[in-house]
Amino acid sequence: MKHIILTGGGTAGHVTPNIAMIPRLREMGYRISYIGSYDGIEKKLIEELGIPYYGISSGKLRRYFDLKNFTDPFRVLKGFHEAHRLIKQLKPNIVFSKGGFVTVPVVIAAKRNHVPAIIHESDMTSGLANKICIPFATRVCCNFPETLFQLPEGKAVVTGTPIRQELLSGSPDKALSFTGLAADKPTLMIIGGSLGAAAINDAIRRILPELLQKFQVVHLCGRGKLDESKKEMAGYVQYEYIEQELPDLFALADMVVSRAGANAICELQALKKPHLLIPLSAKASRGDQILNARSFEKQGFSMVLEEDKLTDAILLKAILTLYQNRDTYIRAMENAPQKNSLQIILDLIARHS
Repeated sequence: MKHIILTGGGTAGHVTPNIAMIPRLREMGYRISYIGSYDGIEKKLIEELGIPYYGISSGKLRRYFDLKNFTDPFRVLKGFHEAHRLIKQLKPNIVFSKGGFVTVPVVIAAKRNHVPAIIHESDMTSGLANKICIPFATRVCCNFPETLFQLPEGKAVVTGTPIRQELLSGSPDKALSFTGLAADKPTLMIIGGSLGAAAINDAIRRILPELLQKFQVVHLCGRGKLDESKKEMAGYVQYEYIEQELPDLFALADMVVSRAGANAICELQALKKPHLLIPLSAKASRGDQILNARSFEKQGFSMVLEEDKLTDAILLKAILTLYQNRDTYIRAMENAPQKNSLQIILDLIARHS
């Protein structure tokens, strides 16, 4: 039986694509182990799936001054030794890395033990952890055609991101039962990310009277971001966070307003949901969401509205325009070259293990 080590952590975005691959890897007969940090978000998510989990020491590699810069190198060094020992002990056929600083020692240890490593870069430009890993990787998977030109020739392949297959099998009828909404009115879904997006939440709520004339609205607003004053509005439902019912809500949605995290937009593309992206501003991030959104816009998959241009009138007009042109966006997503990201990546894993 072939053995694969999955690694990735620090945020849910570095774990969920790995989780999406696990059922298919099991079907293919792989034994699966996971290496993450001692107590990161990935530990709970992976252990719930019954996958053997191994924690290693992890430190962040920062480009800016922080007192932890003096102690984290020792944590990283410890992580290298632990990863090297685990690779020797577990003897995997291949390593698949989804990113995050905890993966750096694992990918380097794989190379030193002559184990092929495939890494995945979600964003258009590589984060620091993946930049360090690229020379040690056998192949680099990416989401955007533009990324190919930044990576070593012959090593990179545009695959898209593995999508949780349960997202593709939601039931609109179950969503109607869960939400109490009507079957005869188009549904607009708002997703601000797991923490919610205050600017998007506030703007949507201000234009609700206009939106509800044409749509019913499902609003995933983030933990602690419910607006009690809007609870009784007919056609508007809000939730802090949804997990089990998410596939059904997606099945009901006619279109979506979302942040532009790489996993989120790849899910929207796979679901063929017309969407308006409002990326996290460059002030609040390294600007990767803006680049992601612009690439999808260029490929005809997305409408984009940058947060610093967000006004109530502009947002309302963008949503109405998106609805009018929804069939154009659906056709573009249906014609996307990377239609089955999960299968493309699994084929790469099979070929190199």
